[in-house]
Amino acid sequence: MENSTQESHLLPNNTLVTYDSPYPLYAMSFSLSSAGISRRSSDQIIAVGSFIEEYNNRIDILTFDEQTLTQNLSFPHPYPPTKLMFQPSASSPPILASSADFLRLYSFKNDSIELVSKLNNSKSSDFCAPLTSFDWNDVVPQRIGTSSIDTTCTIWDIEKCVVETQLIAHDKEVYDIAWGEAGVFASVSADGSVRIFDLRDKEHSTIVYESPEPDTPLLRLAWNKQDLRYMATTLMDSNKVVILDIRSPTMPVAEFERHQASVNAVAWAPHSGRHICSVGDDSQALIWELPTVASPNGIDPLSMYNAGSEINQLQWSAAQPEWISIAFSNKLQLLRV
Repeated sequence: MENSTQESHLLPNNTLVTYDSPYPLYAMSFSLSSAGISRRSSDQIIAVGSFIEEYNNRIDILTFDEQTLTQNLSFPHPYPPTKLMFQPSASSPPILASSADFLRLYSFKNDSIELVSKLNNSKSSDFCAPLTSFDWNDVVPQRIGTSSIDTTCTIWDIEKCVVETQLIAHDKEVYDIAWGEAGVFASVSADGSVRIFDLRDKEHSTIVYESPEPDTPLLRLAWNKQDLRYMATTLMDSNKVVILDIRSPTMPVAEFERHQASVNAVAWAPHSGRHICSVGDDSQALIWELPTVASPNGIDPLSMYNAGSEINQLQWSAAQPEWISIAFSNKLQLLRV
């Protein structure tokens, strides 16, 4: 399929639900389970984190019934969370993880929230270098990997609250991390590289992509869980989404370049190995389909939505994959796709 010949479709405004927050929003996550939070099992649960440039921030827990978004719980969080993620299995009650100055784990019980663990990856200090991101392993659910500005990736056993291993992963700050398999993860860095690590051989990593411009950081990484051959990355101050096939390192299999400003986040469809969404400073959310044939004219998105303001973050619901959430300014919007 040559996407360059396909028309892009605008998502109508009646396909969205909006939540207005009293503060700017960034991190967010869908839960697979509503147990312990909502009395209706059909509700979607969404965690959203504030982005206030000071110590005192908040996480709100929202319930979504396909018509309205309602705040269910709210609790304080130190510093803006750089990422939120519910446990990728339908646990009861669900566990929520956050990254900022530490990796924190929260449990929900009786309409309240409890801090279960605060994990510090520093061996020599009570303080830990800021965590830029993390990913929860959906094959080994007791395993979380974090990325940090101190050039390391740390793999945690969250049941034992111990570090499985810590790797100096890059030459500069590590900005994102993503699991592929039980013991295989990838990371991106300010050094401009995508590296893949196998925990069975911790001394070596494989560089599968490097920025075409020297010293251009790579900011985001998403591994296609439906087809592990593919991953997507974004470059700092770039309108491109770079699609990689790990079987053919160094050369992208596709580059999506229809954004008019920097891309801020990407997310693969949880139910399809061929579709991906991207959002950026041009206020647009674009949904793409991987081409089977490369086109000299570039690739157009399948559909698009304009939020009216720079979109900072994006999540695609695994429980109800017809919904995508975006965060911009002080709003969270759910788009039915």
